[in-house]
Amino acid sequence: MSAQIHVMKTPAETALSAEYARVKTSLPGDESVAKLRDAAFGQFEKAGLPHRRVEAWHYTDLRSMLRDVMPVSAAPLNAYVASLAKHPAFTKKAHDDIRLFLVDGVFAPEISDLASLPKGVLVRAQQGWKLAAGDLGANDSVVALNTAFMQGGVEVVVEDGAQIAAPLHIITILSDGARQSTFSRSSVSVGKGARVTIIENHHASRASAHQLNAAMSFQIGDNAEVEHVCRLAHDNVDAVDLTSLFVEVGAHASFDTFGFVDAGGLIRRQFFLRFAGEHSKAAIRGVGLLNGKQHVDTTLVVDHVAPHCESRELFRHIVDEEATGVFQGKIIVRPGAQKTDGVMKSQALLLSEASIMNNKPELEIFADDVICGHGATVGQLDEDQLFYLMARGLPKPEAEALLLEAFADEVIEMIAHEPSQEDLKRQVKLWLGARARAE
Repeated sequence: MSAQIHVMKTPAETALSAEYARVKTSLPGDESVAKLRDAAFGQFEKAGLPHRRVEAWHYTDLRSMLRDVMPVSAAPLNAYVASLAKHPAFTKKAHDDIRLFLVDGVFAPEISDLASLPKGVLVRAQQGWKLAAGDLGANDSVVALNTAFMQGGVEVVVEDGAQIAAPLHIITILSDGARQSTFSRSSVSVGKGARVTIIENHHASRASAHQLNAAMSFQIGDNAEVEHVCRLAHDNVDAVDLTSLFVEVGAHASFDTFGFVDAGGLIRRQFFLRFAGEHSKAAIRGVGLLNGKQHVDTTLVVDHVAPHCESRELFRHIVDEEATGVFQGKIIVRPGAQKTDGVMKSQALLLSEASIMNNKPELEIFADDVICGHGATVGQLDEDQLFYLMARGLPKPEAEALLLEAFADEVIEMIAHEPSQEDLKRQVKLWLGARARAE
């Protein structure tokens, strides 16, 4: 006879149970959505927060790292939303982007640029909660929490054949000074032969010690082209951002996504991408600039179901002080997905003895006519290159900054949308400038 083992709940898990009981009747959706929520929270309660023994979370032990849970945010007050329209951070448009605002997870049409929407684009508050390729994250506790607590989001539908020149810019604003958690779920559906650029920005000030659990779903039709650029701009060092991106790519289509992280506390970006149609391409790239005690985790699963598809994954991290970076990537090639071409790379520079970078690239191949490979490197700045620059009169801090900037910019320059490319290059300069001033 064996004794039954009971795992004690952490304070965070206990708080999540109490929060769900408190808010579940006030969350949006009909009875079918309520059942979906209950099932998802039941799944979470059974599994708990992910920990080191969960392979996909081995380097980010959320059960230990998430000490408490902040109260779920209430719907934003109309007066607060209206005040954002006058906020200097949002009144100036540097480019021709069409801004779609989420305030504490809820779509705010009154301050969004809906009047500027071109023909062929529908934008509304989220109405459908299904995730593209959602089964790839079916066992993930953070995704289950997003399903249980999802408060709102924005739904974007691009019609067949629509060629959208202006980027659609989804801006998530987290209330200043509010100690709260937010759960958003947004979706982008791109019709056959359509073309669109989606920019995302998660914005929180130094005053916002926020916890964000966000999910974004892309359903990409045959022959469509989508570029997606996302920056997580959390100035508060205690901010938590758990973001899940789900993508299903049709035949003869392309999807490029780029992620940029240069601030925040505990950050996890996880990608679940499936090739559902033949002769398609996807690129998942990113740059992380880490310092302080930041913990930034990029984890991805690329599922090659259809044959003749190409995937490219490239991530670069600069890790300073006591920060920790994580890259986990898995390419799956299913039986029948012949002529798959998949390459995954992670490259990191460590700038201090206390900085850490964990890499775990994987291949699971069940077809025999494929080209797949992966690589991971962790190192320091090249002493020969530093010596070369310093011999030509550059002080060591400037020489280091020049090499670090080139390391990051080489990946940023792969972004097709030039204004986003220039914006992120500026952020690299600002980060390096702050580092130089701190030394």
